[in-house]
Amino acid sequence: MRRNAAAGLLFPAAGPGASLANTAPPWLQAAHAALSLPGPHAAPATAEPLRGTIEGRHFEAHPTVGDDGSVAWWLVDDTDRQLAQEALTMERERTEFLAKASSALLSSLNLGRCMDITAQMAAENLADAALAIAPARGTRFPVVTCLRGGAPAPSTVTADPDGIPGLGEALRGFPPVPSRWIAPDAAPGWMVPEGFGPVGSIVITPLPGHGVAAGALVLLRKSDTGAFSAEEEVFARLFAARAGAAMSAARLYAEQTAISDVLMQELLPPVLHRISGIDYAGRYRPSADHERIGGDFYDVHPAAVEGEASLVSLGDVCGKGLEAAVLTGKIRNTLHALLPMAHDHQRMLSLLNTALLSSHHARFATMVLASAVRRGNAVDLRLTSGGHPSPLIVRSDGTVEEADTCGTLIGALPHISTTTAAVTLAPGEFCVLYTDGITEAKGGPLGDAQFGEARLKRALAGCAGMPADGIAEHVQMLADQWLNGRSHDDIAVVVISAPRTHHLSAVDGHTRGRYTA
Repeated sequence: MRRNAAAGLLFPAAGPGASLANTAPPWLQAAHAALSLPGPHAAPATAEPLRGTIEGRHFEAHPTVGDDGSVAWWLVDDTDRQLAQEALTMERERTEFLAKASSALLSSLNLGRCMDITAQMAAENLADAALAIAPARGTRFPVVTCLRGGAPAPSTVTADPDGIPGLGEALRGFPPVPSRWIAPDAAPGWMVPEGFGPVGSIVITPLPGHGVAAGALVLLRKSDTGAFSAEEEVFARLFAARAGAAMSAARLYAEQTAISDVLMQELLPPVLHRISGIDYAGRYRPSADHERIGGDFYDVHPAAVEGEASLVSLGDVCGKGLEAAVLTGKIRNTLHALLPMAHDHQRMLSLLNTALLSSHHARFATMVLASAVRRGNAVDLRLTSGGHPSPLIVRSDGTVEEADTCGTLIGALPHISTTTAAVTLAPGEFCVLYTDGITEAKGGPLGDAQFGEARLKRALAGCAGMPADGIAEHVQMLADQWLNGRSHDDIAVVVISAPRTHHLSAVDGHTRGRYTA
């Protein structure tokens, strides 16, 4: 056996007369023996180099077979390249995991779902078990626990976070306490999943949020798994940053949704029904399907005293969307404050006009007011328009009339003028208040024709005898069909109907009803 100087450092016992079996590692001995077999039994030299370890370092072994059958081995130290390759592979895997985690976490704005994903992904990729903990309310805080290979389990825990090393700090967003400072036996019973066994190592890291901490992430390893390395703790914090951002976004979304729902209850038009013997029905559709409110509005204010008139208001604020909806809210509140003078439409609209001009809004509104009171079997109406399309009166024979009322836009000029029309509805007759979102809806066969007042009147003529709710539904349905999914303005319609003097009465609750006077 011969060697060069470098081989002598690696194999001190190698030299003339020495046996390979006494100097080389087993993997190299086996490969040498296969190449040294005589004739056809010799193993062919492969294009791929032989790899193995010597003294803890990685080597590539390249054989050269001489004409006399001797074999020369060239060994190349591959340790640094292999370590770099392993580091690159690990980095790619971690980057892929973080990208997958970001995608999964940001796919939901539900806080509970984000906590489930956080605990499950951490348990599957970072530890043997994981807990996602949301900020406490007093001494109670939501927790999602997950074992590797298991499903996330939500619960509510009552405990003092400051009594657990690292948890109180994490929930307040302070930097994490190193895992080597946290004794495994310090974990309380609620933190260790059932059947987990002895805890070997714990990592507690904050879940950073938007300005405030979104919670804490707890990672547990079993006693036979090994402690967390400093590098693993850093990687856990990278994952926690993504999980915290998603949980914080979900919490902010939930808070904003709750606030929006409260505000929407004030801004959405009310559900209409029979009031003081008069049937009311309304339909509303904002300009965008993803919005719930817009610039059209209506209200019905019942009479404060029996026998007096109820006040109906329907209006259209210039513009659409949230800004218009905010102004509609102010108009509706102002009208509500002016109810004591509901008998004087001109005064109400004048005061509203002054209020809008003083609010410095660069928007105006059109509006129609209707005072309705039942007199015997008929309904007396007083109708006043402030720059709004005239209400339509539909008689029992299908005749459609325009109420003789007109007026000035509200919020555009310092002084307004209006005229009020008096109308009486006989039993079965009705009055329709509507916004121009219906008549100006563009659609039809060619897609650019307006629905128009003539088409609306023809449609209403065919509604004679229908109940108020059915009329409002029919008008909205026709407008939707005409639009056929095209963009449109806000749409609102209110029907005021004088009930018929007869109604359906069931004989025994099962048989067909009959008309009675």
